Amino acid sequence: MADRRLKVFNTVARLLSFTKAAAALHMTQPAVTFQVRKLEEHFDTRLFDRTHNRVTLTDVGETVYEISERIFELYDEMDQRVKEMTGVVGGALNVGASMTVAENMLPALLGKFRQEHPELPLRLKVGNTDSVVSMVERNVVDLALVEGTVTNKTLLVETCRRDELVVIMPPDHELTACVDTGVPVDKLMDYPLICREEGSGTRQIVMAYMNEQGVDEGWDVCMELGSPEAIKGAVEAGMGLSIMSSAGISKELKLGLLAAVPLSPPLYRDFSFVRQRHKFRLPAMEQLLEFSREYCRESTPMHDLEVIRHSAGSEET
Repeated sequence: MADRRLKVFNTVARLLSFTKAAAALHMTQPAVTFQVRKLEEHFDTRLFDRTHNRVTLTDVGETVYEISERIFELYDEMDQRVKEMTGVVGGALNVGASMTVAENMLPALLGKFRQEHPELPLRLKVGNTDSVVSMVERNVVDLALVEGTVTNKTLLVETCRRDELVVIMPPDHELTACVDTGVPVDKLMDYPLICREEGSGTRQIVMAYMNEQGVDEGWDVCMELGSPEAIKGAVEAGMGLSIMSSAGISKELKLGLLAAVPLSPPLYRDFSFVRQRHKFRLPAMEQLLEFSREYCRESTPMHDLEVIRHSAGSEET
């Protein structure tokens, strides 16, 4: 319903890329360029500067982008209100989640939500943090839950839970002796490490922590894997150590498949809700967001250290 030229311009301005905008809109890049050029002809001025393979907004472009965001927000609100007044229910609520959150937090959260709201259809899309944030930027998902840092200032980011990252290893590994004191980073350099892939929120946090501790090279990364489950399997098989969320290893610790030791100093990161700042909020999304906030306040995963000590105590008796 909205002006096609303005929609195309808004997408390019949000992504600062004609190529990414074409993919998001399912258009060819020349068609995107044509629509933007038509809008520039309408205003008789340039909206973008294209220099050295970079796309930036001009001052006029910034103004048009800011107002277009409000226009599309009003379109969304109008569409939703008409549907509510006429009794027409919109499509499914699309939720995005990074791997760690999807594997460890979302099954219980969404299961309880569905019990209370069986009438609300949900669709879940999973990827690493970068890909899920991109889904929010492109309006592929209405709400996302991710770990790691979100750098896009146009998105609304709200912390929902604090998580500790710990070193995981086979139960008979010599570093389990450090359970009380924690493992300093320089001591990890003696062992092969298994990491998540580029774009993973966990990898970003670990790399930043290593740099803060004065380690930017010299560690032996023996393998990069695309999911927490794959990493746990590789560590269990004795292929190396890894650093991952304490929220995702309670089962393996209880079964004695893995051991976990905190870092020294400890490493924490946040799980966060991410959504469009100016997008009209669907009632269903508000319900899910409030339910998720309450769930995070009430549920705290068992700390890995408690599990290790409990297991050790059980073995001694």
